[in-house]
Amino acid sequence: MMRCCGLLTAQKEPVPLKSIEVELEVRDHVATVVSTLNYENKEDKPLEAVFVFPLPGDAAVCHFSAKIGQTQIVAEVKEKQKAREEYDDALSSGQQAFLLEESDQSPDIFSLSVGSLPPGESASIRLEYVAELAVQADDGLRFCLPAVLNPRYQPRGSFSLSLLPRNLLIGGLSSVGLVPYSLSFSARVSSPRPISKVESNCSLDPLQYLNADQTQATVKLAAGHKFDRDVELLIYYKDAHQPTAVVEAGQASAEPGSLMGDPVVMVSLYPEFPQSAMASCGEFVLLMDRSGSMSNTRISSARDTLLLLLQSLPMGCYFNIYSFGSCYEHIFPKSVEYSQQTIKESLKKVEQMEANLGGTEILEPLKYIYNQPCIPNQPRQLFVFTDGEVWDTKEVIDLVKRNSDSHRCFSFGIGEGASSALINGMAKEGGGHAQFITDTDRMQAKVMQSLRFALQPAVVDISVTWDLPKEGSVTVLSPPITALFQGQRSLIYAQLTGQSSEAAEGCVTVKYSLAGHPSENQLHFSLRPAEDTGLTVHKLGARTLIRSLEEGEHRGWQDTKVKEKVVQLSVQSGISSSLTAFIAVFNNNGEAIQGPLLHKNILKHDYVDCTLSPYQDYEDLQEPSLLTMGYMYADQESYDYVGCTLNPYQNCEGYMDADQESGDYMDCALPLDQDYETCSYKPRNKSDSKTGVFTQMKKILSDFWKSCKTVADGALKSVSEGNARSSVSEQQTRDPLLQLVSLQEATGKWLLDPALPTALGKTNEEVEKSKPVLANKEIWATILALIWLHGLKMDSKNEWDLLAMKAASWLRAQNAPWVTECVEAANLLLGCSVMKEALGL
Repeated sequence: MMRCCGLLTAQKEPVPLKSIEVELEVRDHVATVVSTLNYENKEDKPLEAVFVFPLPGDAAVCHFSAKIGQTQIVAEVKEKQKAREEYDDALSSGQQAFLLEESDQSPDIFSLSVGSLPPGESASIRLEYVAELAVQADDGLRFCLPAVLNPRYQPRGSFSLSLLPRNLLIGGLSSVGLVPYSLSFSARVSSPRPISKVESNCSLDPLQYLNADQTQATVKLAAGHKFDRDVELLIYYKDAHQPTAVVEAGQASAEPGSLMGDPVVMVSLYPEFPQSAMASCGEFVLLMDRSGSMSNTRISSARDTLLLLLQSLPMGCYFNIYSFGSCYEHIFPKSVEYSQQTIKESLKKVEQMEANLGGTEILEPLKYIYNQPCIPNQPRQLFVFTDGEVWDTKEVIDLVKRNSDSHRCFSFGIGEGASSALINGMAKEGGGHAQFITDTDRMQAKVMQSLRFALQPAVVDISVTWDLPKEGSVTVLSPPITALFQGQRSLIYAQLTGQSSEAAEGCVTVKYSLAGHPSENQLHFSLRPAEDTGLTVHKLGARTLIRSLEEGEHRGWQDTKVKEKVVQLSVQSGISSSLTAFIAVFNNNGEAIQGPLLHKNILKHDYVDCTLSPYQDYEDLQEPSLLTMGYMYADQESYDYVGCTLNPYQNCEGYMDADQESGDYMDCALPLDQDYETCSYKPRNKSDSKTGVFTQMKKILSDFWKSCKTVADGALKSVSEGNARSSVSEQQTRDPLLQLVSLQEATGKWLLDPALPTALGKTNEEVEKSKPVLANKEIWATILALIWLHGLKMDSKNEWDLLAMKAASWLRAQNAPWVTECVEAANLLLGCSVMKEALGL
């Protein structure tokens, strides 16, 4: 059976989105992204297209405009419900309209409605946003252009139109067919410091420097790029850890004293504090996603990562491992003390882990963990691993925030399309650190960096003070800093009020306490405004303040004044929010567009044939039929429908078929007993339009969601059981590094086990003959392992250095003779030349 991607017409013509052009400009650590979406209506009826796409969770959407023919209109930011009503009014009166709004469930998902595009007409839509680039483990700055909006799992009985469970691919070639729109992508990078390099998970043309000091450069995707994955750029500067401050002049047309009218400063701090001894205590709670979407290489990499994590934990700490899907499990009823017995039991359970727990319900295991009493003098460190495919993002982040006083949260987004809002939000509210791991990354290196952060003593009593000329004052826009880590950037935005000379200077001081010792970092900066910044700092400052207000008050929005302030800030700054939307309406010279409105949704399905063919009557849908999970729009008074129908699907067991090799799932199709006439949705009057097809949709599909949920879990489980059959061969071909790590004892030592020579690539006889005669076997085995790591695996040092430190600590505690002789013998056997001092001995 031929598979098709995207939503097609009855004649299998592609949807009207023709191409996407993306221009990226990076100034130091701030990105400005301009995307142009080009549409063409090839239908013989007016068209409404809905395009759902992901953006970074902390992005500030600051411009939205549309051009039809030679007419261009710039959208305005308005209160969301008012914008929706204006959009519906425009469509019901035959006008052209465009609506851009943020999802109610997650701030990293947006929907763009292109309304009433006349037959044969083209439209060009321009979207602009600014965002801060996150610092990675190797000091690179990460930019990600998402290709995939992964399915967001929803528990039984819940439904949200804006988060339908579909892979939404922005463009290019997928594993199941050609998506009918193309991508062009180019980037320009500039910084006060030289640009060392730009790397990507996609093929790039060579970096082109624009000046002699290499502070400006351009790069673009190589020809023939297929947009089948996220486009990730990693930008590296020389001397990256330099604190900076940028002052930006206010907008001339804005009212003085307002956020947009006054200067705004963006301060970037890289706290440097003495490296103290790592903590030898703590409660380490590891929460692993085992939903069906974690199958294949993701769960295998997760198992290896848990092995490294467990072996790197210090003696004296406590730990437990939880895993979740539609349900959750734990290895121990409560956290246990780290010992050889508990580690051995845990590793045995970890080796058996598969992605077989169904959906992705993270709230319940988090609640259970937070309800466990904290262990005295053992600070709780929570590590959360997920591919980010949850629907209740805000509720999860809110739960982490409510428990932020009792723990630090370190989050890891796994795979393409992981929700940046979820991963960043959990780390931010939990006072921890976030990492994103694509399917081509080694998970272990990034996780071990976060473990180093977790082993650092918590920085407490953080305060920020400002020193400005006496005629000036400051209003901080950023929320209070809750976490500081060695070498990690902290950003502060502040509004500067009052007159001051451009020669004047300001100063910001960050004070904190580390392991009982007070410290401070100070930065002096010029108040002279930077040139040609395009109000980027103001936009990011406004977005920071809006997000802070939203996060503090979104639970019911009881405070009307806060809600009004968010709307006012959003409208004045032109920055989107959860309470506003961009709206643009074309008047069409007063002429109404003729013909019924055809509604389409631009999305990509990893599923079997999907064609546009509406249902004739609601009564025709008989049990036990299943509808596809695509969009369907209904006018319940007339029972006219338009949406994705299903071709007859034979031999459907359990309503769903699973491809056990790829982990892709195909919808069970609705058995069709008759042919259906083509029809389309058109609002009968203004009230119908305002009620909205969205509300009607929820009513129809809510029962369906409940019925298919159990079926889906069964299919996910069958796939994972298929994966389990290959786990034995995985163990047999395990990376030698992981083999060696798995043999280490909890105390840090290695035993002279028969498996040790195999991991080192030697025979038992060679290892026994090379041992100094009087040397202790455990001392010899441990030094052998350390020499192998330092001599042959230095490229992976950031993965094993913590467990090597534990081994060296054990050796020093033995105060054993023959250490020098063992080092010399191990070097000779392994062909290395590692000095004893390099081992920490």
